[in-house]
Amino acid sequence: MAITVEDRFAITELIAMHGHLCDSGELDRLGEVFTTDVTYDVPDFGQKIVGVTALAEAGRALGERNPVGHHVTNVVLSEQADGHVHARSKGIGIYANGTSGSVTYEDTVVRVENGWRISHRKTLARRAPLGG
Repeated sequence: MAITVEDRFAITELIAMHGHLCDSGELDRLGEVFTTDVTYDVPDFGQKIVGVTALAEAGRALGERNPVGHHVTNVVLSEQADGHVHARSKGIGIYANGTSGSVTYEDTVVRVENGWRISHRKTLARRAPLGG
């Protein structure tokens, strides 16, 4: 079954909600974006976090090192044979000192009882142009 226009809208909004919740400090609401058993893989920073509660705790532990603004763009969705959706997007983090960083998000999005949720996110730092 192909993902519908409504599904695409809901998944894109879901991906955007992550930044809003993080930037406003509403980390206890991350279950609205991620499954309870999410795997949040950040290999470029040597981290793999499992579970939405651990993800919220990791965000709190970063404290002042968190970006003040998470911005997501260039969302591309593709349906997988198992009914899950692969979402690829670009993230830009703006820090309080005015610096910024860029990442690529590779997400597995699954339909659960409450709608779509991200069950796996791999975050890759973008540090060189042209994929280098």
